[in-house]
Amino acid sequence: MGSFALIASGAALAAVESVVPVLVRDRFASRLFVKDSTLWGEDAEREASVRLGWIDLFEGSRALVSEIAGLRSDLNAEGVDRIVLCGMGGSSLAPEVITKEAGVELVVLDATDPEQVGSALVDLQRTAIVVSSKSGSTIETDSQRRLFEQAFSDAGIDAASRIVVVTDPGSPLEEAARKAGYRKVFNANPQVGGRYSALTAFGLVPSGLAGADIGTLLDDAEESAEFLGDDDVDNVGLQLGAVLGGTAPLRDKIVFADAGSGLPGFMDWVEQLIAESTGKLGTGLLPVVASIGAPELAAVAEDVMPVILAPFDEAPFNEAPFDEAPGGESGGESGGESGGELMTGTGVTVSGTLGSQMFVWEYAVAVAGRLLGINPFDQPDVEAAKKAARGFLEAQPEPTAAAFVDGAVEVRGEAGLLGSSGTLGEALRALLAALPANGYLSVQAYLDRFRQVALEEVRSPLAVLTGRPVTFGWGPRFLHSTGQYHKGGSPIGVYLQVTGASSTDLAVPDRPFTFGQLISAQAAGDAQVLADQGRPVLRLHLTDRAAGVAQLRAAISALAVSGQGHHENG
Repeated sequence: MGSFALIASGAALAAVESVVPVLVRDRFASRLFVKDSTLWGEDAEREASVRLGWIDLFEGSRALVSEIAGLRSDLNAEGVDRIVLCGMGGSSLAPEVITKEAGVELVVLDATDPEQVGSALVDLQRTAIVVSSKSGSTIETDSQRRLFEQAFSDAGIDAASRIVVVTDPGSPLEEAARKAGYRKVFNANPQVGGRYSALTAFGLVPSGLAGADIGTLLDDAEESAEFLGDDDVDNVGLQLGAVLGGTAPLRDKIVFADAGSGLPGFMDWVEQLIAESTGKLGTGLLPVVASIGAPELAAVAEDVMPVILAPFDEAPFNEAPFDEAPGGESGGESGGESGGELMTGTGVTVSGTLGSQMFVWEYAVAVAGRLLGINPFDQPDVEAAKKAARGFLEAQPEPTAAAFVDGAVEVRGEAGLLGSSGTLGEALRALLAALPANGYLSVQAYLDRFRQVALEEVRSPLAVLTGRPVTFGWGPRFLHSTGQYHKGGSPIGVYLQVTGASSTDLAVPDRPFTFGQLISAQAAGDAQVLADQGRPVLRLHLTDRAAGVAQLRAAISALAVSGQGHHENG
């Protein structure tokens, strides 16, 4: 059964109590469910008019279930039981959480790092790929498709029989796929944006082919949706939207921690939904994927809103997961599940089945968009980094000379940022000194997110050092997620970019660049766009990945011991 429950306290509760009655008075819920494109203002009306298909997608999505099951059965009968998903952003994050929650294997290839891409080119005899791209022109996805198509052919496999495509009707990818005779083309609903596409063909096709129960996923989402069209103060979608976008003053750092929700990977999916939907026009909400006990939750800052993901079938907590003065409580329910016991301090605890969580969060972000005065359905700043990357790919300039080299790390940055720095530790200290009192630090790693996973462990120590929220993203994956917020959101971030030398590279068939050149161009392009906007960017290039990661972690630890990174006003 679909279910969703919410408990708010402190400033979150105050937002629910003050904002939801206004949303009810404005009939937001009922107007959304009839696809009223005027809800977000005149500037957003045109885009919203073609982006509200997620509201009533259930009939169309349910029609896909048997078709996907039939294709899976046919592939399995041919000995094909390994699915690789080539996709970015909304095309990859939703299938990743759906299949993780179901406990089935899906190889999610949302990378251009040659080592990570190469590791997916195995077991080709039992492999089929799903190529997912709404526009049909995503450079990462196109490059991956070309590589696999060549690899299948080189292995004596009929490549066309192993390629499944998900794209919008009329896209360049659809035309190319039909001309090439690929195994199957699924057309997605063109009136659903990428980050809202979890319950469309983009989420369902790769997940269903991998063996997830996508029928139940849709059932749960639809059951929760039945309650969200009501103009009622108990509407959990309105309540969650108020928590996100209605606090006064705005708590614009949304810090997530999972307390055994059973939904691995969900925080990465909702991170994209929030950041790309709201981070524009110099405002927005910054999602921070953290964990229980994270520094941001040990002492909650005045601009932080903690969100705890709890199991939906039991009381979320017996004690507070965040430390602030006790407050009251508010609980809303969809589908009849109990929200559990009260958390003290400011924050919100949510619980629910995966389908319910996905639909309610999509709804709540649309609510937050109205409260923030922005269009939640566009992404005006994503293209800037793509354009800059294309420029670097075409020009292939020599790498900018390093300001200095310390061990296995080449250090680059504007002279005004680095000053007299001559060591890695001094460069890190200079970056952290540029962090505003209300700012955040973004760590961006253009590496193999499986082999270099240890780098993720720098997030919490950096949060302790700065006393501020710290995000961590793998490139180019984050460019389709928090990348929009970095350029379009509040200009209060500082950025630590980490790239690495690779002992291997892979050519992109029929293209004048390699995967190594592509990821380098993506990193350089994003850094350039940030720097052009006056954002402080420290670029570290690891000449030896293992040694460089160890050196960076050691340098951060040394700063923590000396206490030389903490912001004076943090």
